[in-house]
Amino acid sequence: MRFEIRAIDRDARVVSQVIDAEDAQAAARRAGSDGLAVLGVRAQDGFAWRTMFRGGGQRFPLGLFSQELVTLLQAGLSVVESVETLREKESRAERRQLLGQLVAKLYQGQSLSQALEQFPAAFPPLYVATVRASERTGDLPEALGRYVAYQSQIDLVRKKVVSAWIYPLLLLSVGTLVIIFLLGYVVPRFARLFEDIGRDLPLLSRLLIDWGRLVADHGGLIAVVAASAAVLLVIWLRRPQTRQILLGWLLTLPGLGERARVYQLARFYRTLGMLLRGGIPIMSALEMTGGLLQGSLRGHLLAASTRIREGVAISQAMDSGGLTTPVATRMLRVGERTGQMGEMMERIAQFYDDEIARWVDWFIRLFEPILMAVIGVAIGGIVVLMYFPIFELAGSVQ
Repeated sequence: MRFEIRAIDRDARVVSQVIDAEDAQAAARRAGSDGLAVLGVRAQDGFAWRTMFRGGGQRFPLGLFSQELVTLLQAGLSVVESVETLREKESRAERRQLLGQLVAKLYQGQSLSQALEQFPAAFPPLYVATVRASERTGDLPEALGRYVAYQSQIDLVRKKVVSAWIYPLLLLSVGTLVIIFLLGYVVPRFARLFEDIGRDLPLLSRLLIDWGRLVADHGGLIAVVAASAAVLLVIWLRRPQTRQILLGWLLTLPGLGERARVYQLARFYRTLGMLLRGGIPIMSALEMTGGLLQGSLRGHLLAASTRIREGVAISQAMDSGGLTTPVATRMLRVGERTGQMGEMMERIAQFYDDEIARWVDWFIRLFEPILMAVIGVAIGGIVVLMYFPIFELAGSVQ
């Protein structure tokens, strides 16, 4: 949970700090260990309008921080000097405060990984593990560079997928708004014109007119119910359990399920390859990357890890656990022969990324005309059903 701490610092100033802790007491103890006199603790978890849609404020720019830290380290500055320089240039109060706490812990004699580990909201376990491994080998700038490249590749794939869906989602949104306008504004006004002839119309036209009467009589109540349903839907979709359920359902769909599996495997192999190249043992790397897999794949990874611990080859354990494709299995075998498993896993991830990009492009090209046809039929059907009574009325007059 996240707690907001109001406290007095060493300079007798009242400050506000956000701390991740198990409970309020643990958050207060952590703030006290930083030299703060705690005035009050307030939990940030819970319902809030601003976090419901934005996800809880701005995130710490880990990629930018890493890039700037690498530049300063390569220029000859020490770790403490580099972090202190980044704190001095930071203009945002919350980030400046976090970096100040980081500098304080470094001055206390803690290593960079130990200091980073105490701020899990800004520095994920994967990042901390990468720094800790580099501290043993003495190649911190190179390890941070690998993490920056890793994060860039992950963001690139995500941006490709998101950008490919922008136009279909825009088209769907516009079509939905047009349908809502017709059903909520135009149809009720047509319904008043056809109240006397509604009984002689086809079933669909009568249903449309009945809907128009309902909206005209109870429009405010329907709007409130619709808005409440939308808010509840957003809250439900933001729950981690909901995402797990939706992902599990997605994995069962023909075609889409296999692509979702490949997408997860791409992230898994890219992360695993980066950790192995950083000098982290295979079993530790598998434990840290297990959270990237969802549903049944996580259980398969646990079974594969057990087999690897028993001495089975990585390629064989991954293949038997359903965590590879034929191409990936062969590439893993090559990595085992050459001793370059980290590089080979990153190449597997790149192969998967290219496959996903091609499939997304093909799917969007097929999906867009189908979506346009469905929206056109829906709007056209509403319009025809609205004007059908006019045709009936004209026929009766003739």
